[in-house]
Amino acid sequence: MMDVQVFRLPMSGPDDVSALANLIDQGTVNPQEICAIIAQTEGDGYARGYSALSFELMISERTGLSRTEIAKRIPMLMIGLTGGLMSPHYTVFSRKQVDAPSKGEKRLALGIKTTRVLLPEEYGTKTHVLLVAEAVKAAMVEAGIDDVNDVKCVEVKCPNLTAARIQDAKSRGKAVVSTNFADAGAKSKGASALGVALALGEISEDAVTDQAICSNWNLFSKVASTSAGNEQVACKVILIGNSKTAVSAFKAGCGVMSDTLDLSGAFSAFKDAGLVFNGEIPQDQRDKIATVFINAGADALGSIRGRRTTMKSDYLAGYQGIFAKAVINAIVGALIGDTMILASAGYEHQGPLGANLVAVIAKAD
Repeated sequence: MMDVQVFRLPMSGPDDVSALANLIDQGTVNPQEICAIIAQTEGDGYARGYSALSFELMISERTGLSRTEIAKRIPMLMIGLTGGLMSPHYTVFSRKQVDAPSKGEKRLALGIKTTRVLLPEEYGTKTHVLLVAEAVKAAMVEAGIDDVNDVKCVEVKCPNLTAARIQDAKSRGKAVVSTNFADAGAKSKGASALGVALALGEISEDAVTDQAICSNWNLFSKVASTSAGNEQVACKVILIGNSKTAVSAFKAGCGVMSDTLDLSGAFSAFKDAGLVFNGEIPQDQRDKIATVFINAGADALGSIRGRRTTMKSDYLAGYQGIFAKAVINAIVGALIGDTMILASAGYEHQGPLGANLVAVIAKAD
């Protein structure tokens, strides 16, 4: 049986991994069992890389494995750029097999897979979609999940184009999806989300074409959260769900906020994770929350419920993703009394346009 533990820990800076180091030194966390880290870091891609390096070095020291081995063994999804009340933090997952009787209900399970290295010309294409779909299906098997409805969140970190990668493709006579890095990153995220949707039966393969990626917004996944990074060369998949073959003390849930003001959609995610409440979430139920992941989609549209916004047109439009994350962080933070919530911006086939995808992990009764 699979036993998954969850630890949500604060960061005082991009390089602060002391909270996890302390748990390891105290014997609370076995570093050999750490299987994934998802972090809300501050700063740009360099800060994200600094955070990942800090984790790799610390865990390397405590396991005796090389930093390179740690990087290959533990997917580290670093989500940067915090704004508003967002509090930098990270969630650590540990996993082991135990000889224990079933809990009598489905409990938290993880499946972790990485695609092969993608060629630059494959980023944001149907080939990219199919590779992610294959990895998601394999992750379901690893997690012991046979019902797609038990998949509550799929986090994917995918590669983005760089000048060197564009040149590499050109040197082989190949064309990339776009020489604009922002557009290329959007298509990489979109292809990853469609890969999740395809694997879970949310869309059909016939609907997936190169032209449909970041164009046909009727295609989407309700559980995919994707992020692109220059540091990636393959797609790293962390699948979170519930399985009858797991005996974790936790349970995962999910929900869709049709827009950023849809509180009922947020409440549905917490209830799906097992919290019991009517109206406001009471403190005893809040105390059960282990971590919350939100894919923020407010920056997909220039309006909400008929009201115009300037998120996409103001002179700060280049930071619209940060605004989208900050707003949903504050709204859901008010519901649970805590802003240590991971929010990732990116609407590319990640839910209906303007929606927010909410995933919750909570202690089970």
